[in-house]
Amino acid sequence: MTKSVGKCEVPEGCFDGLVACSVDLSVPMFVDLDGTLVRTDLLVESFLNAIRRMPLTLVKVPLWLLSGRAFLKSKLAEIQRIEIARLPFRASLCKCLRDQAARGRSIYLATASDVQVAEAVSAHLGFFKGVLASDGKRNLKGSVKLEQIRKISDGPFDYVGNGPEDLPIWREARKAILVQVSPRVFRSAIDSANVCAHIQDTEQPWRQMFRALRPHQWLKNLLIFVPLLTSLSFNRWGAWSAAMLAAIAFCAVASATYIWNDLLDLDSDRAHPRKRFRPFASGGVMPQTGMAIAVGLSLVSIVLAATLSFQFLVCLLLYFSITTGYSLFLKRYVLIDALTLAVLYSLRVIAGAAAIGVVPSYWLLAFCVFFFFSLALVKRCAELYVMESRQRTSTVGRDYNVGDADILRSLGTASGFSAIVIFSLYITDPQNSHRFSSPELLWLICAALLYWISRLWVKTARGEMHDDPLVFAARDRGSRWVVASIICCFVAAAIL
Repeated sequence: MTKSVGKCEVPEGCFDGLVACSVDLSVPMFVDLDGTLVRTDLLVESFLNAIRRMPLTLVKVPLWLLSGRAFLKSKLAEIQRIEIARLPFRASLCKCLRDQAARGRSIYLATASDVQVAEAVSAHLGFFKGVLASDGKRNLKGSVKLEQIRKISDGPFDYVGNGPEDLPIWREARKAILVQVSPRVFRSAIDSANVCAHIQDTEQPWRQMFRALRPHQWLKNLLIFVPLLTSLSFNRWGAWSAAMLAAIAFCAVASATYIWNDLLDLDSDRAHPRKRFRPFASGGVMPQTGMAIAVGLSLVSIVLAATLSFQFLVCLLLYFSITTGYSLFLKRYVLIDALTLAVLYSLRVIAGAAAIGVVPSYWLLAFCVFFFFSLALVKRCAELYVMESRQRTSTVGRDYNVGDADILRSLGTASGFSAIVIFSLYITDPQNSHRFSSPELLWLICAALLYWISRLWVKTARGEMHDDPLVFAARDRGSRWVVASIICCFVAAAIL
């Protein structure tokens, strides 16, 4: 598929058009960094990286901003630790620029990013003749950048950029190369500049953004309906509507927290064999877009929660707070991260009870903690087995080594079987058994749980487990049959 821009036919998602439109090697070329050479914004990444490492940076940023954006960029560049080699560079553009530099063309990196970051990128790529960047006092953007370009080249030059701030530079350039610009910027550039090429990624950003919401993870919020089952309230239509609204609220806040987690974990995700393809890690979605959507989803979830009950709102805010703490620092500590995940799973059940106005039993809470701790360790073991298969010794951003897999497997199976013992004691408690018409049918659930937990750990040991065991259960036919059987047995024990 091609499109006509100026005098060039440019293949979608390809940079061959840049070569065709700009063949005069005597003309210097200036290349923007954020959103152009890399599929991300390094100021935002520096901000997120600094917050992850030093959360108090969030308090200092407004004070730094009072001294100007250039000063802010300089301070963030001093404390951030972005892995330059793992950034989502546009490989085709880098190859084209490297080829032209090898043939003698003068290519400069001209960016509003701080000079410390820009020089690190230049050193990594190795084909730039020079670097123009913000220096802590002057923010190199728009007309300021054009002024610096003119100091190097008072004759014709070509410019590669991506945003509305690049319009004054494109107007002065001999050839303007547009990279992933918005329709509004595209129209303005066509009207005022000699556009050589407009290169766009093949996949639409909104598709990537939908992936970033992780809709498959919404399956976890089915746990909100557990209190409907255990409290025998499944014949109350009002309870069903409240649970549905609660599930929607949790889907919104969960997607917001997944976005924040991905944004705060970019370096670790880029070092992971599968997570490096996530939308933010791969550069499919700009981080500032993710931040805006995360804030919007958080507000929606709070409004929905407030319409249910104060207790449910507290549960939702507690979930958001714990998840934020997990993203910032809890996930770095061995076993603490797994316990936190178990608490977050259990909190969904507690929130479901709050939504329908029932008090969860201690039996249910004890079962949830042990059962979900086992699932959290399944998740960690699955990651370690992937690391082992790729001959890596440790995870990035988490305090686990491949050698920990055996002890984690022992802890996980013990925790899972402890949950079964708790359920068995629940059945034999006279105060509970009288609530059921046929309590003996509940023993079938024990057998199903024994099979299911064993199956999950066998699949994990074989390296067949998904990063998230609940997602695996939704996709695995055997697991679906087990869950359906458990629900049917519980309902039958209550009404038969």
